[in-house]
Amino acid sequence: MGSTRLPGKVLLPLADKPLILRMHERVKLSKYAGEIVIAVTNDQSDNQLFNLCQQNGINVFRGHPLDLLDRHYQAAKKFNADVVLKIPSDCPLIDPEIIDKVILYYINNREKFDFVSNLHPPTYPDGNDVEVMSFKTLESAWINAKKDFEREHSTPYIWENPDKFRIGNVEWETRKDYSMTHRFTIDYKEDYEFIRRVYEELYPTNKRFGLNDILNLLEEKPEIKKINEVYAGVNWYRNHLNELKTISPEQTKNI
Repeated sequence: MGSTRLPGKVLLPLADKPLILRMHERVKLSKYAGEIVIAVTNDQSDNQLFNLCQQNGINVFRGHPLDLLDRHYQAAKKFNADVVLKIPSDCPLIDPEIIDKVILYYINNREKFDFVSNLHPPTYPDGNDVEVMSFKTLESAWINAKKDFEREHSTPYIWENPDKFRIGNVEWETRKDYSMTHRFTIDYKEDYEFIRRVYEELYPTNKRFGLNDILNLLEEKPEIKKINEVYAGVNWYRNHLNELKTISPEQTKNI
């Protein structure tokens, strides 16, 4: 709720429901979805979000407003998770089939990897972020991560230390890289307009629409892609390039 660029973004309406509920619907469509928990802050500004989750029978956990690593760790501990899947709350267009691919890759390679994502390096359009790790891996990061950005973004301590953790990555099978050209996440009002248009076009006839449906829509109606195109490639990496060891300047964009 405390977004500085778009306050209250998770409660903005999307097909007549708050955005966070639409996103919860999409995550639930994953074949491998386990217990889904929405981890909100203990700040009073999140009271409305907390109540909304409770009213809709959704598991919700309240934790530190800035230390997301601690919030995710405490939530995983409370719900007795042995494997933790992290998806940011600003991905309302996330494709459940992509979630399944990352989970299945982790399951099939569990003896090889401590952490699997589709972000290192990314290839899917921004806003399909999936990270899977054992509770033990998350706990190790919780104990050892000291830098502010490692605490704020939960998992950098893991993927920035490939000498300490075995890191796996799932790349888009098309071999295309749309991570810097297509933006499906929400951080600016233009992002919301883009996502709202996609929902208006696709949701009424196909409530399970996926990545290919969105890409086909953008090809048919390129004016929709242009709505938030200026922000494609903008992410938090740009603020920490001098500290990140595994991220190159080509993986972010300044505006």
